[in-house]
Amino acid sequence: MKQNSLRGLYPAIPFGTPWEIVRAGMGALIGLGVAGFALTFFDLQGIGLYLIAPFGATSVLLFAVPNSPLAQPWSAVVGNSVSALAGVAVCLLIKDPVLRVALAVGLGVSAMIIVRAVHPPGGAVAMVAALNPDIANEPGFGFALTPVASVTAILVLVAVLYARLTGRTYPFRHFDDSGQHQTADRAPIERLGLSEEELNAILRQYRQSFNLGVEDLARLIGAAELHAATHRTGPMRACDIMSRDLVTVSGETSLGEVADLFRKHNFTSLPVTDKEGRYIGVIFQIHLIRRAQKEAVARDRSLLGVMSRLVGQRRDEPVRAKEIMSVTEPHADADTPIAALLPLMADGPCEAVPVLDGGKIIGIVTRTDLIAAMAHAGLNAV
Repeated sequence: MKQNSLRGLYPAIPFGTPWEIVRAGMGALIGLGVAGFALTFFDLQGIGLYLIAPFGATSVLLFAVPNSPLAQPWSAVVGNSVSALAGVAVCLLIKDPVLRVALAVGLGVSAMIIVRAVHPPGGAVAMVAALNPDIANEPGFGFALTPVASVTAILVLVAVLYARLTGRTYPFRHFDDSGQHQTADRAPIERLGLSEEELNAILRQYRQSFNLGVEDLARLIGAAELHAATHRTGPMRACDIMSRDLVTVSGETSLGEVADLFRKHNFTSLPVTDKEGRYIGVIFQIHLIRRAQKEAVARDRSLLGVMSRLVGQRRDEPVRAKEIMSVTEPHADADTPIAALLPLMADGPCEAVPVLDGGKIIGIVTRTDLIAAMAHAGLNAV
């Protein structure tokens, strides 16, 4: 019992990856740096724009946990603003400093919940106002606009741009947003058969409305179901289901030859190797489609005399496989369990995972291979 009690004192979050540590820290640095520079460069302190301590806490949420409902633009800007209003109002009415601070923070928390904009730094904003009676006199309720709402909005704008540059999604997607294909269909991993109202009811039941959004819950449930399904496949590995008789191309293969191979074999992907047989990339059909679209646009512009070359290539120079292949796709080894491959291909553009041994490709696992393996496991279970 004592050991279990002490375990509750351990960190509740997993270790962050080095990339995420750097990304979050640099984001906070850039966000506050941009805000501070803008205020100084444009000499905006004269109109009440300046940095206060709660903006540091806001930066933690915006850049370290951008998927949290507490970090979204509405929560940040409105939450900080209504807390500022609460702090100023209490400061005007209450003289005792201890009572003033406690009442300001409590009122700020209640106000944030009412307007559905819970943002933890808002409590600190209310406290700043309560601890500084001069704010109640000048700028008064204008404190909620400048600096609170204005600087928070600057931080949110920087967070939006920074997230796009670093591969994160901010603000997070809402439940009814378009999927990755810009259609009404949700991502496969999130098709649960549960409505938004049902997912919201689950969050309320377990008192997690402030910790998770509906979008996150759908993604987590889908991922859990997917991993649970892999348990029924048994101890199958990539080498058990991969395609071994491979057709590969070199980096110098022309796109015409690549297209012919796609038509001949009805493939959805082609691995690219060097002269020693080492894997260097993969071409998917979508790469050919995108290239064809670019060339069609280039031809149209050339006819108008606006452009005669595409990405610096002469018309008599054929495009090579190495110029359109992807080098960022995941890969596996022979002993990789298929449980690890399912999430990679269930959600996202990845349609095949190369299987490598010492840098050389020995097989490839496609979505078709996975479907066949899952069907086989299901029949055996019956």
